[in-house]
Amino acid sequence: MNLYIDADACPVKQDILNIASEFKIVPIFVASYTHYSNKRQATWVFVDPDREAADLYIINHARQGDVVVTQDMGLASLLTPKGIFVLTPKGKNLNDKDMPAILNRRYLSYKALASKQKIKGPKAFTVGDHENFSSMLRKLLCQCNL
Repeated sequence: MNLYIDADACPVKQDILNIASEFKIVPIFVASYTHYSNKRQATWVFVDPDREAADLYIINHARQGDVVVTQDMGLASLLTPKGIFVLTPKGKNLNDKDMPAILNRRYLSYKALASKQKIKGPKAFTVGDHENFSSMLRKLLCQCNL
């Protein structure tokens, strides 16, 4: 079982590192070269800065039973049918049956933006979100390690 992280804008990197060490898992952070830094822990894979390069890397490498952390619903919709566990940084465990509704909401939001309508952005990330994410990741890793 591998743990992949869509890392470019991931707000829970440190949470992942802490939990992965508890489970003796080496997480694989995937990011564009524009986010390169010498200060990093774990395994990092750097990809071209093209728009979907990190997503393509994850799609091509993640396998059934792996866990992926992402807030990209398009990426999630390609992973869940393959039996890959997908967790958002706010701790929502996504599954295949939820994806049509999630993608429809995303489409309606893009449509509203294109017509110059104001839409609400995501709520600010909170301490509770960190706690919820950590709890769900631990639970998911316990399930996967059985």
